[in-house]
Amino acid sequence: MSYLQSFLNGAGRLLPAVVFATTLGIANAEDSLIRIVNDPNIAWGPCPAFLGEGCQLAAIHGDPAKPNTDLFFKVPGDYEIPNHWHTSPERMVLLTGKMTVTYEGEKSGLLYPGRYAYGPAKKPHTAYCHEGESCILFIAFEDPVDAFEIK
Repeated sequence: MSYLQSFLNGAGRLLPAVVFATTLGIANAEDSLIRIVNDPNIAWGPCPAFLGEGCQLAAIHGDPAKPNTDLFFKVPGDYEIPNHWHTSPERMVLLTGKMTVTYEGEKSGLLYPGRYAYGPAKKPHTAYCHEGESCILFIAFEDPVDAFEIK
């Protein structure tokens, strides 16, 4: 049996489960969406005060008070992000600028647009957006969004 036949046979067995889930209202009724980082309709707001006035956040999907929220995080060039941690792991992709991220006890990592970084839950870290262009990160949080300063 070919791979395609095997796949199609497997998909045929899943169909009743999908129909059953849809009948029960379990299917995802959420609309898809596309966001562009420089969209003038994105609602930017302030970051927690300890991160400074130049820092901005925009929830692009989900509710920051609930699990599974995606954010844009923006700081100007030549900007220090102080030591902090999050309850949730964070998955990040730098969209603009150049940023150095340092997790406690680890070697610093340099991010350019398109580079991915993962931050474990509760792991203290700092960052620096290099001079020039502002840094905008896409960040996906598994748990509600929070940030706790380390003094």
